[in-house]
Amino acid sequence: MQLEELKRKSIENRKKVLQYIYHAKAGHTGGSLSILDILNVLYNDVMNVSPENFDSNDRDRFIQSKGHSVEALYVVLADKGFFPEEDLLTMCQYNSPYIGHPTKSIPGIEQNTGGLGHGLPISSGAALAAKKDNSAVKVFTVLGDGEMAEGSNWEAMMFAAHYKLDNLCAILDYNKLQITAPNADVMGLEPIDQKIEAFGWAVKHVDGHNLEELSKTFNSLPLVEGKPTFIIAHTTKGKGISYMENVLKWHHGVPSKEQYDLAMEELDLQLQELETVLK
Repeated sequence: MQLEELKRKSIENRKKVLQYIYHAKAGHTGGSLSILDILNVLYNDVMNVSPENFDSNDRDRFIQSKGHSVEALYVVLADKGFFPEEDLLTMCQYNSPYIGHPTKSIPGIEQNTGGLGHGLPISSGAALAAKKDNSAVKVFTVLGDGEMAEGSNWEAMMFAAHYKLDNLCAILDYNKLQITAPNADVMGLEPIDQKIEAFGWAVKHVDGHNLEELSKTFNSLPLVEGKPTFIIAHTTKGKGISYMENVLKWHHGVPSKEQYDLAMEELDLQLQELETVLK
């Protein structure tokens, strides 16, 4: 997909994330907005996965370890045609399958996640299975930065390095805020790159909202032959909405009518500015 179309989709999908969270009166707004650009690039410019090949063993795999930001994943999957977008109007309602974490009952979702620390171990197993099948399948997973306190992630990192899983790419949504406080106050990660390198991974820092940089990085994997890749994506919680950016309460805040209208105005303006630049 062309860069201009990716930029347009990111803005449009931010509007949809807010629309469905506002309608449901529930959701993890800030984290969904911080990972949306990553998901946009993966699904529209990198991964070999679609509704048509989802039953094929040759499809690429995506597992969202930070499952609480499922609203972004729902919107991207609907945009790819995995299910009708209007289904999301039932999100978080009684008897709706579109609950607050990913489940395999939804077309396009590989694994149930949300219990933090599970996505990377599952992804490592999927990557090893692909290696044993001599398959070209690539496996991607997105982790939250607060999630890195889970010991299972570090066990999985040892496993993936030992088995030389260079078909595996873990992406850290490094927005530096978690539910109660900044990460640095709860469980400091730094120097996160050196720690992960010490576990035998190839590591790269990127701007998690620079679509061109994300595309070039993901399309040039592995970073090092024989090593799994860990991308530290520096992101902004609440990205795209001025009053949400880097504000802790938007971890799972739901906008009021006035806040929703203001957010949509800001995103509409961003779309107008993009169209002006593209003319």
